[in-house]
Amino acid sequence: MSARLIRRSAALTAAGIGLAVMSRALWRRLRVIDLRGQVVLITGSSRGLGFAMAQEFARQGARLVLCARNEYDLEKARQAIANLGADVLAVPCDVTDRDQAEDLVDQATARFGRVDVLVNNAGMIMTGPLSVQTLKDFDEALASMFWGTVYTTMAVLPQMRERQSGRIVNITSIGGKVSVPHLLPYCSAKFAALGFSEGLHAELAKDGIKVVTVVPGLMRTGSHVNAIFKGRHRQEYTWFSLGASLPVTAISARRAARQIVQATRHGDAEIMLGLEAQVIARLAGLFPGLMAQALGVVNRLLPGAGGIGQERKLGRESETRLSQSFLTGLGRRAARQYQQHLEKELTSI
Repeated sequence: MSARLIRRSAALTAAGIGLAVMSRALWRRLRVIDLRGQVVLITGSSRGLGFAMAQEFARQGARLVLCARNEYDLEKARQAIANLGADVLAVPCDVTDRDQAEDLVDQATARFGRVDVLVNNAGMIMTGPLSVQTLKDFDEALASMFWGTVYTTMAVLPQMRERQSGRIVNITSIGGKVSVPHLLPYCSAKFAALGFSEGLHAELAKDGIKVVTVVPGLMRTGSHVNAIFKGRHRQEYTWFSLGASLPVTAISARRAARQIVQATRHGDAEIMLGLEAQVIARLAGLFPGLMAQALGVVNRLLPGAGGIGQERKLGRESETRLSQSFLTGLGRRAARQYQQHLEKELTSI
């Protein structure tokens, strides 16, 4: 092949790549929506990431529907969001109860006329080795993070289908792509939620409904203080609080919320939050066997069985000298900022 032909082929290839990139950018811009006046319903929005997302949607001019189980926490969240100038409705709701989930959507629709964006965020974190987990732990995880997502989604779909528009945002986890030791009930539920979300995206595209699957890694939401710990709960909490606090392992809740809101506006199919989550997911996809072996090694380094066994303790009840050190300063600040210290009852992450 002559040098001239090689140059011509290279130029054509570069032009083709450039055209593809420009076309994708144009198509993404055409799909973008203005959130001003849009009705956004966020489950598990009294604390943590849900509260951070409510703040960000409010800054974009959206009207908000907040929900959580704890009425005291929910009212505090409502006041904070209203202070940002948003029109906000707060509905006490346990999304693991189908009737309550349906009533939540009904109340939102009665107040605002419709639900434009549903964000399924409610969930719980339970940490400990498999030997201290029970069937009840798996039931509760699936009820919160899988069935809670299904119930609200099925309740809002009829009106979205009728309008041929709407966005459903499902907060899953890197634990829904790679099952992490000592988080088995959580990861099992997140795997189910991720599969549901990806299937929804494929099935609802023809109806004009965009489904966004959000796959976060560790975030500084302060949720670790309200997570549940079993077995050697103090040791479990120490490693978890470090991972959820350090800037090298966890991204800020504000940054995560901004990225989720932008993905919602653009109708992206999937967004992965955090460099670590992206690296882990890609390595697991390319080398699943090697990743499984690596996680087996990690498991050997984690606390063994014993301690309080199947009894449950919140993170705030499991503090150690290390978990209260300067290393977790950012995590403690996030807990204060995102309302994790209002009540001792676990409500949402």
